Amino acid sequence: MKRFFLLAFIFSITLSFSQEVVERENIKVGLVLSGGGAKGFAHVAVLKVLEEAGVRIDYIGGTSMGAIIGGLYASGYSANQLDSIIKTTDFTKILIDNLPRKSKPFYDKEHGEKYILNVPIKNGKVGMPTALSNGQNVLNLLTSLTQHVNSINDFSKLPIPFVCIATNLETGKEEVLNKGFLPEAILASGAFPTLLAPVEIDGKLMTDGGVTNNFPVEQVKAMGADVIIGVDIQSGLENKEQLNSAVKILNQIVGFQMYQSMEHKYDSLDLVIKPNMKTYNVISFDKAKEIMLEGDLAAREQFSELKAIAARQVHHENQKIDLDQIKEFSIKKINIEGKNHYTRAYIVGKLNIKYDEIIDYGKVVSGINNLSATSNFEYVQYQIIHESDGCVLNLKVKEKNVSNFLKLGGHYDDLYKTSILLNLTSKHILANNDMVSADIILGDNLRYNFDYFIDNGFYWSFGIKSRYNNFNANIKFDEANINKLNLNYQDFTNQIYLQTVFERKFAIGAGGEFKRIKVFSETISSLENEIQADTGKLTFDKSNYLNLIAYLKIDTYDKKYFQKEGAYLDVDFRWYLASSDYNKNFVSFSHLKGKIGFAHTFFDKLTTHLVSEAGITIGENVNRVLDYNVGGYGENFINTFIPFNGYDYASLNGDSFLRSAITFRYEFLPKNYFQATANYARVGSDLFNEGKIFENTKSGYMFGYGLDTFLGPIEFNYTWSPDHSENYWYFNVGYWF
Repeated sequence: MKRFFLLAFIFSITLSFSQEVVERENIKVGLVLSGGGAKGFAHVAVLKVLEEAGVRIDYIGGTSMGAIIGGLYASGYSANQLDSIIKTTDFTKILIDNLPRKSKPFYDKEHGEKYILNVPIKNGKVGMPTALSNGQNVLNLLTSLTQHVNSINDFSKLPIPFVCIATNLETGKEEVLNKGFLPEAILASGAFPTLLAPVEIDGKLMTDGGVTNNFPVEQVKAMGADVIIGVDIQSGLENKEQLNSAVKILNQIVGFQMYQSMEHKYDSLDLVIKPNMKTYNVISFDKAKEIMLEGDLAAREQFSELKAIAARQVHHENQKIDLDQIKEFSIKKINIEGKNHYTRAYIVGKLNIKYDEIIDYGKVVSGINNLSATSNFEYVQYQIIHESDGCVLNLKVKEKNVSNFLKLGGHYDDLYKTSILLNLTSKHILANNDMVSADIILGDNLRYNFDYFIDNGFYWSFGIKSRYNNFNANIKFDEANINKLNLNYQDFTNQIYLQTVFERKFAIGAGGEFKRIKVFSETISSLENEIQADTGKLTFDKSNYLNLIAYLKIDTYDKKYFQKEGAYLDVDFRWYLASSDYNKNFVSFSHLKGKIGFAHTFFDKLTTHLVSEAGITIGENVNRVLDYNVGGYGENFINTFIPFNGYDYASLNGDSFLRSAITFRYEFLPKNYFQATANYARVGSDLFNEGKIFENTKSGYMFGYGLDTFLGPIEFNYTWSPDHSENYWYFNVGYWF
């Protein structure tokens, strides 16, 4: 019996000792990652060394970039996978919300790409954007990367429990984020002031957590960590010589409070890894390789300590996600939260997602980009809930609280001369989805444009246009009597129309038009009997026209100017039904005109741009003003005026025309182009000339230089034709309008 009790006593002591060893050998490790913008790339290098040393991370807390890296790691990514993400992501493009042109609404492709400056107006005062970027691209990227955990709203349920810090902009206090939508939380934590707009969560406006707590040691300790490893990528305060940019000054201000608490936080850490970040800043995104090298060096300096920590843990194989996996699914339902002035049809139409269609996350992101490109939303958050019979797409939108905008533009060319553009745009004035835009163009030729447009998504949209256009040019008229005359051309056009758009590429519309054209000259000529006695002007037309219009447009160009890829089609039909008939000879007739273009770039530098356009007259037109007038260089020709390099404005005239051009454009420096164009045209009553289509074909050539600037295109072009002895220089600057 004594032997039994002795054995039992020894067994209990051994069991107690074994339990203590097991407990001691399975310590929980918490990892704290500080903020620091691009310097946060060092976190990935440190994580790779931690994995190599065998350290099992049980809890992660981070702020700003530390929250982004930490949140992705907590969601199941390995350090090597995070390394791949960094190497394949263009962070500059992501940060500036640089959306592809294909995402823009068709209306904006036509009318919106002519302004240099766009300033919001709120409460009668000119406002400024809250940041350089709304952060939509960042949110899209984070949502796509965390789609495998998008149904987890409690961050303690992630593969690694996670917490991050943001700053409440109203109270100035820290906000601990451990629940909610993971991409939104880590975006709020990383919303660096002036670079990324604040994020609203549960009614609270939040910005970069580094303002209040850039190193959340206490929060990780509270999660249950026995050992805490801190990675500090902060580089300390700068001296006055180094404070030479707005970003550095702002970072210095943010750092005042931050660095005061760092010494206290270090006391709570078991191990500190501090890469040398002195030569880098928060926007050093082009230095990823060098930053990660510093992170690797700093972690390896404490490799033995990391190995010792790993030796006190029980290890198991972690399941990591496959970055190359493409998940396909179908959407059975779309829920929308936050819409006010924009209808469900508008939002779903812009998304361009069809129910029960097999799609992937790339298609969803493309739809989100379409909504963002409307500039009507501060952000669009999406969440896909996978169910057995399909997926539910939950959208949370926040409409912009500014609906009035002042826009400015400027331009010079040889036809319209100097022009200053003032625009006022207002949204949701009379109805949901509507927009009013008014252009006043001051300068050598006074003009205006007025547009009212109700965009109904995939339903028929409604529009009203009004425009006054005029120019003055020396134009060849009748060589037997006058070589050239100075022509004053005035056009007043009003349209009402319906339009529908397919996939932002195809626009089809039809409507009615009232047009008044007045064309006259004060040039002295031998045609004095045709000059009005009361004005002394030779008047060619002063008539009102009532027309029916229809059009088909396709635009997939990647850029409005200096296109590198894409195609373009514009088919326009105009039926002149009735006229006040100034010349007493009007007969109803129609114009059918079309233009097609295609651009493709080889070797990233050499672009070939093909353009062909043609027009015919259906019926009999005896009004020369409404003939096709071919010649000149430009982008803003109206009515029947057609550009043709090598000939002056309206040098060729007829009731039909055919023009084809090929342009070679070489980008010898970023946004600097050498360009050469050859174009050929036939103008007359019989385009096909009984099969002799090359007979009497006119030719013209152009060579020049182009520069793509924030003001718009700047071009110097020299044109000539072997058909005559004249040559021309053309200069233009700014967006065409």
